[in-house]
Amino acid sequence: MTSLALGEVTPVASFSDLGVPQALVQVLHRRGITEPLPVQAAIIPDALEGRDVSGMAPTGSGKTLAFALPMAAMVSRGTPKRPRGLVLAPTRELASQIAGELVPFLATRNLRAHAIFGGVAFTPQRRALQRGVDVIVACPGRLEDLMRMGEVVLSDVDIVVVDEADRMADMGFLPAVRRILDATNARRQTMLFSATLDDASVRPLVRNYQRQPVRHEVVSTVEEVSRATHRFRNVAAAERAAACAEVVKGETSTIVFVRTKHGADRLARQLGNSGLAVAAIHGGHSQPQRDRTLAAFRAGKVRALVATDVAARGVHVDDVSCVVHYDLPPDPKDYLHRSGRTARAGAAGSVVSFVSPDQTKAAAALARALDLDIEVPRGSSAVSSPVPLRRDRPKRRRAPYTS
Repeated sequence: MTSLALGEVTPVASFSDLGVPQALVQVLHRRGITEPLPVQAAIIPDALEGRDVSGMAPTGSGKTLAFALPMAAMVSRGTPKRPRGLVLAPTRELASQIAGELVPFLATRNLRAHAIFGGVAFTPQRRALQRGVDVIVACPGRLEDLMRMGEVVLSDVDIVVVDEADRMADMGFLPAVRRILDATNARRQTMLFSATLDDASVRPLVRNYQRQPVRHEVVSTVEEVSRATHRFRNVAAAERAAACAEVVKGETSTIVFVRTKHGADRLARQLGNSGLAVAAIHGGHSQPQRDRTLAAFRAGKVRALVATDVAARGVHVDDVSCVVHYDLPPDPKDYLHRSGRTARAGAAGSVVSFVSPDQTKAAAALARALDLDIEVPRGSSAVSSPVPLRRDRPKRRRAPYTS
């Protein structure tokens, strides 16, 4: 196993040193990417050797390129309805984002990728599969629908990536993931990524669907996590919309997390009435609507995005200056997933949590579970002192690979 610190400098000079083909390196250079991040330096050589990989990596660590580059380098050409590469993702947005990452790299070999997810018409996806797609990036539900319809056969798939396996478990997708993996080539290469590899729901995937996987862990150093400051604010329910507008007006871009779709739409209207350019994004919107909303947010036309937890792992936008937990998250993992939208790729950011008077004990328990060195305010709407997450993380450790 190799454990890496997210912010540490890797001794690898270039992607070429990792074995990435020159055509893919040139695509990276055109995007201004010249040096591999720690997770990429650790995983790419093993993946290019065809080894199964279990990767534990937080949001923003660069893991998408860690599997996209080896897949683009090695995947074979598919035939109609029979792809050769498969990436499973929990949300539509993440599937679309991964497919977008793969497309320019696959194009260097005249190969194609296509995203498969629900919420849109079947016809374009069926036509793409009938023409022949080399790599599909899919959400499990829609993929199983197409499998039942006979529109896709997975027995030729020999490279599989399961991304955000813990989120798959949270959303109830693991039975479908297992059925899908059972339908692929038994001799496939399987790469699995998760924010935690020791969760009881994730361990069976490693045990039953990987062969002697190499395990890599990328953890955050104190300095990396400290780029985000964390504030708890005691706000009565009737005052939350006004308090949220105040926060949004003081930031360049904000994602506000709420619990329900109805709550997202209501808050977006309230913030809009305050003169702010705001949009809601949740599972009740069609995929074209969600795509347009994300594009407007990335372009700066929308200042704040009001999102449900479904979007916590699916919305990948750089340069988000603030995350607001409008509804206090139910557990520490949800807090981290939401908060990971800011302070990405070395940037600074802030996280503000609204705590109603009856949530003080729950907020204090959340702070303790996360090692947040912060006192939950009581009976006041004042903002507490900005403080970083207090987490002592191990330095880089090396251990010999097992095979």
